[in-house]
Amino acid sequence: MLYTLDSKLPFVEIQQRLEESAAAHKFGILTVHNLAETMRKKSVELGSECYIFEVCNPIQAKRVLDAHPAVSTALPCRISVYGSEGHYTLATLLPTALMESFGVPELGPVAADVEAVLKAMMQDAAG
Repeated sequence: MLYTLDSKLPFVEIQQRLEESAAAHKFGILTVHNLAETMRKKSVELGSECYIFEVCNPIQAKRVLDAHPAVSTALPCRISVYGSEGHYTLATLLPTALMESFGVPELGPVAADVEAVLKAMMQDAAG
């Protein structure tokens, strides 16, 4: 259910590569959450960096939402980048596994397409 890749690239390079790959695959990065910063504002120190990229392809999102509106609970897709300089992990929940939980077989092909793109984007970003 979880797909991960390791990278020794600096975070700024991972972010730049992810942005470029997302655009090349017709995905948008809706927002980036800096989880460590958010927690620090709540007086909680996280032991490492953690960024969550919310990514979406609106055409694919419409396909799954038209088939089953409750899929909105699993959107947008997320790619996490966590660790510290010199060693980051990129991770995502696999869309095929997530869509299985909705029990709507017609979601499978869309999930597989999105999953292939997420993996490619992560591979591009990880270097």
